[in-house]
Amino acid sequence: MTETKTWMCLICGWIYDESVGSEEHGIAPGTAWADVPMNWTCPECGARKEDFEMVQI
Repeated sequence: MTETKTWMCLICGWIYDESVGSEEHGIAPGTAWADVPMNWTCPECGARKEDFEMVQI
């Protein structure tokens, strides 16, 4: 199993954890960041996917 990663919105700080996903926003647990649709936006501030950066938690 590959290690899951976390991604942080550079605008508001919202965290996307690949192992948890974001089911309330249509992303199943275990969904890799690369598999999140390009048109997906941050549920907190509406930032685009390109406004996220991988972070270590």
